Amino acid sequence: MNASAENSTEHTRTGGSVDSLKRAFTDNLFYVTGRTFRKATPIDHYTALAYTVRDRLLERFIHTAQDYRHQRAKTVAYLSAEFLTGPHLGNNILNLGLWPNLSQALTELGLDLDTVLDTEQEPGLGNGGLGRLAACFMDSLATLEIPAIGYGIRYEYGIFDQEIHDGWQVEITDAWLRNGNPWEIPNLQRRFPVHFGGHTEQYVDKQGHQRTRWLPETTILGLAYDTPILGYGVQNVNLLRLWKSEARESFDLQAFNHGDYYGAVNDMVVAQNLSKVLYPNDEPEVGKVLRLRQQYFFVSCSLQDMLRITLRDTDGLDHFPDKFAVQLNDTHPAIAIAEFMRLLLDEYHADWNRAWALTQRSFAYTNHTLLPEALETWSLDLFRRTLPRHLEIIYEINSRFMDEVRMTFLGDQGRLARMSLIDERGDKAVRMANLACVGAMAINGVAALHTELLKTTVLKDFHDMWPEKFSNKTNGVTPRRFLALANRPLAALIEETIDHGWLRDLNEFSRLEPYIDDAAFRQRWREVKRIAKVSFAAYLREVTGVTVDPDSMFDVQAKRIHEYKRQHLNLLHVVSHYLRLKQQPDLDTPPRTFIFSGKAAPGYRMAKLVIKLTNAIADVVNRDRKVNDRLRVVFVPDFSVKVGQRLYPAADLSEQISTAGKEASGTGNMKFSMNGALTIGTLDGANVEIRNAVGEENFYLFGLNVDEVQQRFADGYHPRDVILQTPELHEALDLIGSGLFAHGDKQLFAPLLDNLWNHDPYLVCADFHAYRECQGRVANDFRDAELWSRMSILNVARIGYFSSDRAIREYCRDIWKVQPVSITVS
Repeated sequence: MNASAENSTEHTRTGGSVDSLKRAFTDNLFYVTGRTFRKATPIDHYTALAYTVRDRLLERFIHTAQDYRHQRAKTVAYLSAEFLTGPHLGNNILNLGLWPNLSQALTELGLDLDTVLDTEQEPGLGNGGLGRLAACFMDSLATLEIPAIGYGIRYEYGIFDQEIHDGWQVEITDAWLRNGNPWEIPNLQRRFPVHFGGHTEQYVDKQGHQRTRWLPETTILGLAYDTPILGYGVQNVNLLRLWKSEARESFDLQAFNHGDYYGAVNDMVVAQNLSKVLYPNDEPEVGKVLRLRQQYFFVSCSLQDMLRITLRDTDGLDHFPDKFAVQLNDTHPAIAIAEFMRLLLDEYHADWNRAWALTQRSFAYTNHTLLPEALETWSLDLFRRTLPRHLEIIYEINSRFMDEVRMTFLGDQGRLARMSLIDERGDKAVRMANLACVGAMAINGVAALHTELLKTTVLKDFHDMWPEKFSNKTNGVTPRRFLALANRPLAALIEETIDHGWLRDLNEFSRLEPYIDDAAFRQRWREVKRIAKVSFAAYLREVTGVTVDPDSMFDVQAKRIHEYKRQHLNLLHVVSHYLRLKQQPDLDTPPRTFIFSGKAAPGYRMAKLVIKLTNAIADVVNRDRKVNDRLRVVFVPDFSVKVGQRLYPAADLSEQISTAGKEASGTGNMKFSMNGALTIGTLDGANVEIRNAVGEENFYLFGLNVDEVQQRFADGYHPRDVILQTPELHEALDLIGSGLFAHGDKQLFAPLLDNLWNHDPYLVCADFHAYRECQGRVANDFRDAELWSRMSILNVARIGYFSSDRAIREYCRDIWKVQPVSITVS
């Protein structure tokens, strides 16, 4: 039988040959979108291709679920308020191994795969690093064949789309579902009730036991939407289960018949608001209520689902810790501790000691912040009104815990106050991090420095009490999306050089190290980098109108806009560099393109002012003909996973310049380094470990370390004195204050300048001189193309530790105690 005959026997929905894929795409275009080739739009092409790829996932998806159940596999339940997955289509094509055949199939049909991929709307299910980490972990869990379910919320609208109007950030609704989502499967059999408000009452059950009954004010339903998550090079397809809120009755016919047309649908509207938007503005009270309700909603649905699975697959509730390891991704799902207790006590009538023992064997907690103000708390009044039964349970947990603290630390009243689940100062509040620490079997930080600081600062008391609970699990990122998919030319060069084993074991990158002495390889490395820079320059011109030189140094800071991340330190260097070029027209320095990207929280005024300043500086610099051939500044709007996949491969220099001791880990630093960018940074977060891995000589270090930061404040920090002693800094601040970047308005940036002169809480001024000097070293090294290439290659060759696969293996070994389960689909 010839090849074409063999291909014709493949099933249209599962075959991987070019002919099968062409048939499948044509069928889906007609039968799913209802379009012919002549009438089809780009979104129709995307939809048809997405269903073509999804069809090839579903057989594996079903087999995986069946095998996990048959083997009673222990499962990781990853609870996260965010899953910033990025586009699904390209990742699934890569993981299925369909890229060559699918590309050829589309070409033969007169289409371009990259053009179709670019049509996909990114799911708006996350904000930044927390959600992207969760998505990387889901990718790695499937690739490592670890049974897992990711639980979260199916937000109808994402955080927001960012537009720039007159230099200011403007938030636009992120209607990511406007064209549907072919990757999700509504699971109509999975609906769970979730209660709010009301009051509790005591009663005696039939066995004579004192019980509590919650009489809620309202009840809504959570409906499951399932997204298959495929691993690379394996048959395993795990599950991302997101919950959509809906009313028990979507239409009140009696209200309608009485002319109350709004009241007839009011319950539906109120219920649906719960999963309407990611992170509502929680400055007003109504926003705080909604956010707490969101967190409880997805946690309750998820735990009810896990208990259902446990009772289905095991001999009873006592086996829950054998069936599930539940990971709390920061404090957003920490209410799970109290909800699990409520379900066991009130719904399954367990006694307290049994319920608490199961709780402490089932949950683990990842902390993602060193900022005390970022440790989530809820006012007692709001908590009582929203979750009255849970507050009772938290009081009981706290009462028993306080007795334990008293026995452990005799007479230490300070510890009692700090460790209590209730903050008794001022407006009393529930401390969610404390609840997570008390209820969890394990607590981990996300970088070595971060974990050590947790032990000695924000969670010191808990570490003193339970040192055995604490461990470090340094973050990682998936090389499948952020190199193989995002940077295909570099991936092709690496595969040609060392094969493709690195896609499942990033430590294979170490085999690249000997090639730093190969001049031909270094030349090809530079060519690949230039391809990425030319591509990104074209993208910049399209989205911003700014033309940049691909041969200039691409100096990039792309991350959430926050004062501790110190975009304003970078900007002060840009202004200082601009002044030098103006004052020294013949200055011998390589051309630079400073690229900024990131979103500011809608209520964060100072961060929004930083975005305005960035665009204001760009407007002046880019129009100044005396310098704009050597200096350009660009703000890339609406940073996302899709934008990042374009940006990471193009970067020459990665700005990781947060104040030492403020960043938990960072993952952008890993993505940039994985794509060959060199890092300029402080000893903060995972920078410390990246520098150790790639070599001190291949990392541009500057600034105060954690101990020096603390000492500077202890000695009494006066930024005004530093500014007056640093002429270049003084000049830069004065230039901004002169109104040059604000059409003569000297007050526009006054809040930012006043903060630096009088407060400077993140030591921008203290680190400026060292930063500027370090940037001088960067410029000198960049002029030496051979030196820069060697350093770039070594950054990639030594980045293997920072794979999310490694992080997941450590979680499985040290915390979850979960084993892989291989799936075979015949």
